[in-house]
Amino acid sequence: MNNYFVILAAGKSKRFHKKLAKQFYNYKNKEIIDHSIEKSFNSKLFKKILIVTNNLNHLKKKNYSKSIRIIKGGKERSDSSLLALKYLKKYKPKNVFIHDAARPNFSIKLLKNLLKNLKNNKAVVPIISSKDSIKYKIKNQIFNLNKKKSLLTQTPQAFRFKELYNLAINEKNKISDEATLFINNNHKIKFIPGENRNNKITFLNDIETAQTYFGIGFDIHKLVKNKKLYLGGVKIPFHSGLEGHSDGDVILHAIIDAILGAIRKKDIGTYYPNTKKFKNIRSPKMLKPIIENLYKSNLSINNLDINLICEQPKVSKYRDKIINSISKLTTLNKDQINLKGKTVEKLGLIGKEKAIACEVIISITKYD
Repeated sequence: MNNYFVILAAGKSKRFHKKLAKQFYNYKNKEIIDHSIEKSFNSKLFKKILIVTNNLNHLKKKNYSKSIRIIKGGKERSDSSLLALKYLKKYKPKNVFIHDAARPNFSIKLLKNLLKNLKNNKAVVPIISSKDSIKYKIKNQIFNLNKKKSLLTQTPQAFRFKELYNLAINEKNKISDEATLFINNNHKIKFIPGENRNNKITFLNDIETAQTYFGIGFDIHKLVKNKKLYLGGVKIPFHSGLEGHSDGDVILHAIIDAILGAIRKKDIGTYYPNTKKFKNIRSPKMLKPIIENLYKSNLSINNLDINLICEQPKVSKYRDKIINSISKLTTLNKDQINLKGKTVEKLGLIGKEKAIACEVIISITKYD
């Protein structure tokens, strides 16, 4: 695996009209640049990921993996690209992908397709057809371009490192992307279908419109002796645990149910029936695929509001630990999670400390 992924993130975003550069603007619960970092990292296709930026202090505050490196960028995009290639040369890469941080919506499938096509080519670039009529102006005259022959290039773009490096090191003009280097020097490019959703964010109104959905989740389990108590993925010191086919974690079960309700996907029992396969399964393992499928479907969680209903143990003592656990399991910021403790004034099974219940309300946004 001698592939390297470069994320160009040194632009000032003057057209975005925000104090913060667009690559660090919040989008779908995380900074725009983080979408590209996570997808390239999670694809497991790359030996190293290199971020080129002029906001070094901002990024160095983050706890990235050792395989993710950060270097200072240049004045122009082409300057930053060349700095990245010079930095990577010492690693003797076979292949390098160059990507604009302002394109957060590409898929891992596209990365795999680029790499597959790079086996028999020296440059692979994704393209899409133009949906709009395109015109160009010469002096005071306006001319039509043939829409069928007009193609829009995207990033990531994939290259044999040696060929790209040699072209870049000798290029004196400023270029808009690496494909231009190959075109200007009459080198062959393999064009593959891009993704319509992989749009570049340039202006603030490029941030997609969204639909918001709400879900309600509920779970209750009986307290029994000789079982560990888990709440929100945290082991709680208590004389009893929650009875159930799994570990009985009512908080995580209610979160799963709330998510499934918001996206109209039945209930938790549909995905985790009382079979031998799921006997004693830990609830974080139940939540993980639900969260992964949620994000793959272009959905993101806005917030969680959790009511834990019990007489004992007292929620306040463990609130921070539980919120921290849920934050890690869902990749939400801690300020997107609220946890409240409720009693039932000694009424019923819960009031007699024979059961614990939980209800969750969730807000989920789907981006077009």
